[in-house]
Amino acid sequence: MKYSSQAVAKPYFIFALVLLAGEILFGILMGIQYVYGDFLFPLIPFNVLRMVHTNLLIVLLLFGFMGATYYLVPEEAERELWSPKLAMITFWVFVVAGVATILGYLFVPYAQLTELTFNELLPTMGREFLEQPLPTKVGIVIVVLSYLLNVVMTVLKGRKTVITTVLITGLLGLAVFFLFAFYVPDNLIMDKFFWWFTVHLWVEATWELILGAILAFVLIKTTGVDREHIDKWLYLIIAMTMISGILGTGHHFFYMGAPEYWLWIGSISSAVEPLPFLLMILFAYTMTKDRKIQHDNEIALTWAKGTAVMGFLGAGVWGFFHTLAPVNMYTHGTQLTAAHGHLSFYGAYIMIIFTMISYAMPILRGRLHGNCQKAQKVELRSFWMMNIGMLGLTLALSAAGIVQIMDQRVGTNLIGFMESQESIKTIYLIRLGFGVLVFTGLLTYFSSFFVKEKAN
Repeated sequence: MKYSSQAVAKPYFIFALVLLAGEILFGILMGIQYVYGDFLFPLIPFNVLRMVHTNLLIVLLLFGFMGATYYLVPEEAERELWSPKLAMITFWVFVVAGVATILGYLFVPYAQLTELTFNELLPTMGREFLEQPLPTKVGIVIVVLSYLLNVVMTVLKGRKTVITTVLITGLLGLAVFFLFAFYVPDNLIMDKFFWWFTVHLWVEATWELILGAILAFVLIKTTGVDREHIDKWLYLIIAMTMISGILGTGHHFFYMGAPEYWLWIGSISSAVEPLPFLLMILFAYTMTKDRKIQHDNEIALTWAKGTAVMGFLGAGVWGFFHTLAPVNMYTHGTQLTAAHGHLSFYGAYIMIIFTMISYAMPILRGRLHGNCQKAQKVELRSFWMMNIGMLGLTLALSAAGIVQIMDQRVGTNLIGFMESQESIKTIYLIRLGFGVLVFTGLLTYFSSFFVKEKAN
């Protein structure tokens, strides 16, 4: 560890992993309810499980991004973090706000929660993924602004690099586009239109910049390739991301009452969206081939290459499967959407957090060359368990989505929603099995932290 202030990343990483365990666990409980509908009802109904599952995902990614940023920025800027104290205050504020919100979802009826949290002052609750109470949303704004201030001040007082420029651009977008969570028009079409400004432009634009910056940092550290070479790749990837990602918002406007020209804009730009992820694969594997050092932390490089591949499959391939307007007319809202969502979030964002933790956490624990080979082998097992589990889960959801389309949207002998759900119950059981494999892989990953080096 070059700079003592990098140590503030450690609690962020640990809490992100704890939240990930909770997120997967709630996903498994939902999977059980798909098969056995009365499971945990009325104690925790499906809508509450789903709300907790998706909100934990958003919060854990923010914790992971913040930890990664607080680790890499001092090294890139070649100076200590502007305010480690502010970073730790931010951590605890975010922990308290996040835990209180999740407990509120679990133990307070949502309608009552809106009353207790002053939603009538500025109605923002009840929207998918943005269910957070008003005080939590305000807390997120404060946390993100203090986080951005800390990063920007560190960079302004130190060295400026392409990685920090791309990273700060992504963080600015993260902050700005979250503000649309406070804008809830009375018109439902306008509501959905601006809702996507947060949900899409986070996931398919600004977060991709953060992903690219973190991936570039880890590749520099583990391959020793010249920074100028990596910078050129990063600029190309980011340019493609911004062009396709911003216009790609249009693929959410197909059949919600927006003007017809979005059918063309959304379809054409969405066809380009897989290209930045394809470039990430070429980027990661080219840097590995041209490597100038043989870093002892091989598993961090494995995670980096895995991020590129799985991100391309989830966000690129599975996204393209159902993003063209004539296809989306039949597929939207089916389990194909869930298949794309699961693999893209895991492949692009969960895996980049694993990548950064696998590189940085050993250093934060005093192991400058990475964990011992025995620990890395355990981690490699967890890598394959989680990736096979996510691919299996995605294929199961894809099969379920295809059955839904045939049952409900194609042909003349269509059946109702619940009848269709009954016909794919076996597929849901398979999906549940793969979800358990993912959770087992995460527990295996946790176990790698406790593997001790052999005494000489």
